[in-house]
Amino acid sequence: MVDIFNRARLLVGDEGMERIASQRVLLLGIGGVGSWCAESLVRSGIAHLTLVDADCVNITNVNRQLMATTRSVGQPKVEALKERLLEINPQADITPVQALFSEETAAQFHLDDYDYIIDCIDSLKDKTALIELATHARGTFFSSMGAALKIDPTRVRVAEFWDVRVDPLARAIRKKFRREGRITAKPFLCVYSEELMENRGEAQEPANEIVRKACVNGSLAHITAIFGHTLAGLVLQDIIGREG
Repeated sequence: MVDIFNRARLLVGDEGMERIASQRVLLLGIGGVGSWCAESLVRSGIAHLTLVDADCVNITNVNRQLMATTRSVGQPKVEALKERLLEINPQADITPVQALFSEETAAQFHLDDYDYIIDCIDSLKDKTALIELATHARGTFFSSMGAALKIDPTRVRVAEFWDVRVDPLARAIRKKFRREGRITAKPFLCVYSEELMENRGEAQEPANEIVRKACVNGSLAHITAIFGHTLAGLVLQDIIGREG
């Protein structure tokens, strides 16, 4: 019988699919970027995925977040996305964690248990803490910089964190690292864009205190999805590129 991963298996082979399925992945933040990353991973054969997000689906999420529909408004994001992912692969091990990652709560996430850690967090404070801790963990770490205020898909890039240019979030994190004496223990790749637009309208929603988002910026699904799929691609490329 042909399985759901037949086309992926044609590309990477049986051994490659086995390696993909054996990896344990932690994804923190499942909004506009993280939700698409999760789907791309599961459709590609990742079978052990932990989803972390404290928020519930809001009507303003519908324009760019995979699991956000008018029917899912009010549901915890991790539960809504888990339901979606299990419709793709009912055998997948999807662990939803409705919690906020922070420096104070970091110990409960057991970062060293994972082969891959993916950062899609919005909060500057929490993102900075995750970057420092994840680069000291045993797994491979990838991070998304800001996907808001972009429209041009051709300007999305991948670079090592300290080489990211233009992106205000990366600049703010690096400044915070220097000011607080934080250290990245190993290099890591980031997805970012060289584009920076301005909001033309006014937000019709308050800043979200749960996820510590300082401000609300405009964003579109095609850019957040490209960011998410690119992160998933980095994970898969790394798995397939490793010997044995």
